[in-house]
Amino acid sequence: MAGNLQPIGEAARQSGVSVRMIRHYERLGLLPAVARTEAGYRQYGRAEVHTLQFIKRSRELGFSVPEIAQLLELWQNRQRSSADVRSIAQQHLLMLRQRIAEMQAMHETLASLVQCCQGDARPECPILEDLASPRHRKAPAPSKATAEVPAVRHHPHSCASPQASRR
Repeated sequence: MAGNLQPIGEAARQSGVSVRMIRHYERLGLLPAVARTEAGYRQYGRAEVHTLQFIKRSRELGFSVPEIAQLLELWQNRQRSSADVRSIAQQHLLMLRQRIAEMQAMHETLASLVQCCQGDARPECPILEDLASPRHRKAPAPSKATAEVPAVRHHPHSCASPQASRR
């Protein structure tokens, strides 16, 4: 079996996870402690590389470290219920929908502000005015359990036409 073991650099190459992140995942407990050579170098087998690929794909889908820990536990438990896996994925999907809605609202607000800014030599700038406005207060974060996406505070901006501002 020793012939199947490889150093951390090779495990990183095969899994697509950096050496730094492999060590980080070990510290977090996502990857169990691996065999070491007499000189103390880590040695990884196929199972560890497969686990690293699982972690990498989970991160690509935006799962948090605690969610990945739960998914890893379920993946390694052949007696698992797929309902448990689905529940974690559904909660994550709800969170992604919320983040997308918030980012769309941010995009709309910023696009409106950019449209309003003349971008000339004058000091007046609706972007800076909006950023400095005390009317913008962050609403409390909703619980993960709520499927409803809270309304992001969006303040539509009406811009005076360039000709109107020159009069």
